Amino acid sequence: MKIGCPAEVKNNENRVGLSPNAVHAFVAAGHEVFVQAGAGAGSAIDDREYSAAGGKILSAADEIWAAADMIVKVKEPLPEEYGKMRENQLLFTYFHFAADRGLTEACLKQKIIALAYETVKEGDCLPLLKPMSEVAGRMAAVMGAFYLGKTQGGRGILPCGATGVAPAEVLVVGGGTVGANAARVAAGIGCDVTVLDINLNRLEHLESIMPANVRTLYNDAMNLEAGLKKADVVVGAVLVPGARAPKLIGRKHLKLMKQGSVLVDVAIDQGGCCETSHPTTHSDPVYVLDGVLHYCVANMPGAYARTSTFALNNATVSYGLMLAGRGAEQACRENPGLRQGLNMYKGRITCAGVAEAFGKPYTPADSVLK
Repeated sequence: MKIGCPAEVKNNENRVGLSPNAVHAFVAAGHEVFVQAGAGAGSAIDDREYSAAGGKILSAADEIWAAADMIVKVKEPLPEEYGKMRENQLLFTYFHFAADRGLTEACLKQKIIALAYETVKEGDCLPLLKPMSEVAGRMAAVMGAFYLGKTQGGRGILPCGATGVAPAEVLVVGGGTVGANAARVAAGIGCDVTVLDINLNRLEHLESIMPANVRTLYNDAMNLEAGLKKADVVVGAVLVPGARAPKLIGRKHLKLMKQGSVLVDVAIDQGGCCETSHPTTHSDPVYVLDGVLHYCVANMPGAYARTSTFALNNATVSYGLMLAGRGAEQACRENPGLRQGLNMYKGRITCAGVAEAFGKPYTPADSVLK
């Protein structure tokens, strides 16, 4: 198969879809890999590393899209890339369709095969979402701490406190991979942390692995409101795979929060879990509403691009090899977890959450793979 890796075009998206290690693995398996010149620069990867791994360097994105049977990216195609997509072309990347009607309509029109990292599932795990969730969760604690500084518009609280002065209070809404990593890092820098979730088994697990300055509570209306009142930093870490994130924090809740507190909505890729959240970028990451700083960058791991690129490729390469070696249809028939990543197939939506988000017809993946 011919595999293409174009440079990312999203604002400050410095990750790249393929690492040199992944290119080597594809070439060793008999595939041809095309990488756009400079695609790895944001992750400190030189074109020569791709060439040494067996990749072929092409100068322009148009060449990559035209040559490849399968495109491997990090982020969803943007409007300037819609016209480059070809009918029956396989795209293997993060899509987050449920938060983007324009992208959904464009991919349906182009009749691509959309294999979404974020809905590939193995057991209870989302293996291709997990590495970036780890990065985003850890980063959420760091960004929350940074924006608490008065010079950044925050309350002027040192997260770890000082002798005779209490540390920051951090509320994490959602105890999955993002939430657990945010809680661990926030606790590690000395904050008092509360994690809310509705899964009692998950809360029990977190209780057993977290340090003493992390406590867990069941996420009901009273506990959420009490937590928002005392929090200096709130991390939104809820996820419904393939669907829009539920709006657990409403506009009314901002009035409960402290002036200068920080909301880091990691769920913004899926529409955000706060009613007042809208996507921001690394070049303009925050805005203030009702006295609360909102940090809603839709590609958080792009800030730590090299770490993120290699972490992502460690997870995606085995699935990519399966898709390239067997073709999308056979690979999805053989691997039920990979089949759950099939969000769109040649003009039909094969992910129930995406269809529901826009009131469009849903076609089960099994029926298109017969």
